[in-house]
Amino acid sequence: MIENSRVQKILYGGDYNPEQWPEETWAEDMRLLKLAHIDVVTLNVFSWASLQSDDDVYHFEKLDKIMNMVRDNGMKVCLATATGAHPAWMARKYPDILRTEFNGMKRKFGSRHNSCPNSPTYFKFAKALATKLAERYKDYDNIVAWHISNEFGGECYCENCEKKFREWLKAKYKTIDAVNQAWDTAFWGHTFYDFDDIVAPNMLSEHFEYNRTTFQGISLDYKRFNSESILNCFRLEYDVIHEITPEIPITTNLMGTYQPLDYQMWAKYMDFISWDNYPSNDAPLEDIALRHDLMRGLKQGKPFALMEQTPSVTNWLPYNALKRPGVMRLWSYQAVAHGADTVMFFQMKRSIGACEKYHGAVIDHAGHENTRVFREITALGAELDKIGSLTLGARTESKAAIVFDWDNWWATDFSAGPSVNLHYCDEIFNYYKVFNNLNIPVDFISVEDDLSKYDLVVAPVLYMVKPGYDEKIRTFVKEGGRFVTTFFSGYVDDHDLVTIGGYPGKLRDILGIWVEEEDALPEDAANSFTYDGTNYPATLICDLLHTEGAEALCSYEKDFYAGMPVLTRNHFGKGEAYYVATRSNAEFYRTFIGEICKEAGIKPIINTPDCIEVTKRANANGTFLFFLNHADESQNITLNCDGVDILSGTTYKTGDILLLAAKDVVILQVK
Repeated sequence: MIENSRVQKILYGGDYNPEQWPEETWAEDMRLLKLAHIDVVTLNVFSWASLQSDDDVYHFEKLDKIMNMVRDNGMKVCLATATGAHPAWMARKYPDILRTEFNGMKRKFGSRHNSCPNSPTYFKFAKALATKLAERYKDYDNIVAWHISNEFGGECYCENCEKKFREWLKAKYKTIDAVNQAWDTAFWGHTFYDFDDIVAPNMLSEHFEYNRTTFQGISLDYKRFNSESILNCFRLEYDVIHEITPEIPITTNLMGTYQPLDYQMWAKYMDFISWDNYPSNDAPLEDIALRHDLMRGLKQGKPFALMEQTPSVTNWLPYNALKRPGVMRLWSYQAVAHGADTVMFFQMKRSIGACEKYHGAVIDHAGHENTRVFREITALGAELDKIGSLTLGARTESKAAIVFDWDNWWATDFSAGPSVNLHYCDEIFNYYKVFNNLNIPVDFISVEDDLSKYDLVVAPVLYMVKPGYDEKIRTFVKEGGRFVTTFFSGYVDDHDLVTIGGYPGKLRDILGIWVEEEDALPEDAANSFTYDGTNYPATLICDLLHTEGAEALCSYEKDFYAGMPVLTRNHFGKGEAYYVATRSNAEFYRTFIGEICKEAGIKPIINTPDCIEVTKRANANGTFLFFLNHADESQNITLNCDGVDILSGTTYKTGDILLLAAKDVVILQVK
């Protein structure tokens, strides 16, 4: 949530780039945006080149005009710092600012995400620009947030970064002997004698593919280093802006399940979470919902800002299909349903050149209001005006949680087995989909978060168990919690060194099992098992395990390990710990997790078909149930509560039939 007295409703708007257009067109832009109920614009995202033409030469005249025009037209501003793409003169004059790619190629000026995160030049000029912007516009009372850079990303392997990596390692490990031990460099005679022996792990050194490395410990630490390096770029600007305008919250736009940056670490330094939602044309509704919930979880459930989405069409997919009528509204409300307090777009006006000229916009190339997209945008804006502040700050209370950890994601990808088809986010999705389809609220949590408020915690592929996390799980289960984990869990510590003594390592006593081997199945192969009278496939990985106090709930039915347990339950203290030794299908996960939720007293908000998504948010104004129909046909829902639809004003009673049209949304304020 943008916690700011200047925000009185769900902010509606997005990226606006008037500097790309003649000034005589600006007045018409303002007319159209106000007609569409746009009340906030993100300004100055990519203006560094126009703001600074040499070391100490700045030009704010045009931005002054834009800022004044927007304020005079009654709009709020999310003010960006323009550091997402450095100017050409800077690259020519100071080539240390340019990134080096994973393959060792030194970049030239061009594109974006092209600044080295450890470049002294970048630090110097980014800090100076952020300072000048904050000082110049600090008294504008319509600035609701600062937007640092744009979609931070881009790993770098240049000499700057290599030197900083060595410094980072010295600070972390103190001695070269500790580094050698953490990375197990005795293997392949890889011992380092001095920190200067260490080079950046890429295609010139440790890697033979992007996610395949000969030394996981080195590559894992470089992932951490890169994420922290780029975070330092954010913090550099954050600190100077916060000092000058402490009352204005500061953010940057994240990108959902973006693998290179540890957003859980980043969240600690952001005033609020914002992110850009660009699902593929065929993305399942649960896939979109997962990313919203993941972003909400970064701040322990606080509302977030939807900073970008397309009004109609993207331009970078192989087939850039239009959002069908109603989908823009549906997906906007889906974000709000999962915790967004803003609905914002890229972009307000289509550019006439370069790579995003065919990306959707509120104002099309036609330049007028007589388009389908503009009519849909306007209608949604009117609805958001009607909602006003009703849902602002509303939270989602959950009794179930899914553990998500970037270190674990990186380590799993680097793991050198057991299967190239094992993908961390896929396994997370398999379990998340159950909660979404059953309309059971679920939080995403990090390994640092408290478990005590949950009744059920699911940790798919908890490959890496960080120091102390096993004890946190142990306490949770002993005190009555239910814990579920899966194959390829408990194998390594935070250095990606195997915990000896048998898998699943430090989780072994909690789960009451010992995993002796794992069998990786090709895509066209499957084992099977029968659970609750139904036969299910066992695919991808099949763990061969022995019980050590746990109860075997079902067993494999094929191959030499037929009869060995595939699903176990261990009574541990007052609680229970489950182990799922294979990947199965959606029907199994729904049955299995559904039964555990029922036993734990975790109830659905309401029972609906899977195409109907229902979420709950609550604040001082009451409880709000969001009903979203993702189907192409109408659906009937028998209501289990009284309420008033805040969009239509219709009153409903318990037992009434809610007829929800295709792609339609109803938001009930529950009595």
